[in-house]
Amino acid sequence: MGGSTPGSRRATARLLARPRFELLPLRGALDATAALPAGATVTVTASPRQGVDATVELTEALSGRGFRAVPHLAARQFTGRAQLAGVLDRLDRAGVRDVFVVAGDAPEPAGEFPDGLSLLRAMAELGHPMTSVGVPSYPEGLRGLPGDTLWQLLREKQEHATYTVTQLCFDADTVCTFAARARERGVTLPVVAGIPGAVDAGRLLRVSLRIGVGSSARFLRGHRSLAGKLLRPNGYRPDGLVRRLGAHVAAGRCELDGLHVYTFNQVEATLRWLQLAHRRVAA
Repeated sequence: MGGSTPGSRRATARLLARPRFELLPLRGALDATAALPAGATVTVTASPRQGVDATVELTEALSGRGFRAVPHLAARQFTGRAQLAGVLDRLDRAGVRDVFVVAGDAPEPAGEFPDGLSLLRAMAELGHPMTSVGVPSYPEGLRGLPGDTLWQLLREKQEHATYTVTQLCFDADTVCTFAARARERGVTLPVVAGIPGAVDAGRLLRVSLRIGVGSSARFLRGHRSLAGKLLRPNGYRPDGLVRRLGAHVAAGRCELDGLHVYTFNQVEATLRWLQLAHRRVAA
């Protein structure tokens, strides 16, 4: 990650210092975290095929091992307020204080929550114990929703949220432009940049099959350049992306509050890459 200025290297080092690691709730996911340092932030996605319980059970296990565990609560998977209250109670007893609220990929809602905003409002009415609540944001837009609608939804969600994580994006310019426009549009939430970890093609394909082909296909359609980049023969390494994000932050073009790393459960390889990248910019 050479060739950058001291200022951009310092900014990059700060971004790399406290990454969030995203896991899929699949068999072996807990073992995949063995290399992570105590207290690391580990988020657990919501899979339409695995259901709410799989996300909650892995979150409880991660919290029990001393990680800052963050479940993704998918609004469309909840059957109603009783189930939501039960999940929040389980998370409270597990010591979880940070959740990430999404709409979810289910084609039809299982209950009264069609989107993330409706779930956030229900959580507020239930008096949840969380001190941190994250919501997604979309630097490259979201299929089926106009840009002005997305901004309005994010402004409404921020009443209930404390941070936002950008969907996976390979373009640092797009992420930085989004973060700067968020301020112009009245969004004051800290913005965490979603980036890919060090992943290989075989793993991606196996995971895609296990989480559901439909969900995977929708995800890939929403990120036009994703498949080509991830399916390179030697996998994908996000060095250039992170270096450019650091340069943008150092130049004052946007503010970013850290990195959210989509690991596809390749935690050890991603951790090795992060540690090497941090050593290079901190030297």
